[in-house]
Amino acid sequence: MNNILTRLREELQNNATEETRISGQRFFKGELKSYGVKTAAVHKISKEFFKELRSESKTTIFALCDELWQSGNLEESVVACNWSYSLRKQYTPEDFDVFTKWVTNYVNNWASCDTLCNHTVGDFVMMYPEFLAQLKEFAKSENRWVKRAAAVTLIIPARRGLFLTYVFAIADILLRDTDDLVQKGYGWMLKAASEAHQQEVFDYVVRNKAVMPRTALRYAIEKMPKEMKAVAMAK
Repeated sequence: MNNILTRLREELQNNATEETRISGQRFFKGELKSYGVKTAAVHKISKEFFKELRSESKTTIFALCDELWQSGNLEESVVACNWSYSLRKQYTPEDFDVFTKWVTNYVNNWASCDTLCNHTVGDFVMMYPEFLAQLKEFAKSENRWVKRAAAVTLIIPARRGLFLTYVFAIADILLRDTDDLVQKGYGWMLKAASEAHQQEVFDYVVRNKAVMPRTALRYAIEKMPKEMKAVAMAK
């Protein structure tokens, strides 16, 4: 099975450009390990190679994902996210330990954090909501990506009107966090929740606006009517 990773990496390199790599470095505002492949091409390559894995066990595919994560490479992390999400109908409770390992040890930028957590981990907690309490533990971490993961895991469930109690519980834990990427993460979570629970999220923001960082606040109210925004933004 290692051969498939060798061929995958060759294909990614063949689709890389220096222009895309430099653009990515600028976009992520920091040191980024990347081939320089456009996102659409990464998804296409990921899908093509996954066809070879359809007969393999979840254990085997997760092991390949783990190798991809260990590389620290942006494109390889996206492939790992895609492959793990493709197995969502096979998730079992034991998989949470695998996902926690990836978030804790390997996620090193907001794109890989969001891709993994929006989809793989987000679907998992909708299937097994008994693990929602673990997200509150994520929110208490010292690791910025684990903290962001606590929030962005709930984006898609929140849009569907789910888990509002946990949305507010995680926002409470992260409320005064000074990291702008954590602020944007929980602000985005609140914005997603506002699609189904606008009044409740508005009330939460107004109640906490004196201490909520403006970055998080602006994200949270982005989809609200201008009258609500004016009240939330007023000093």
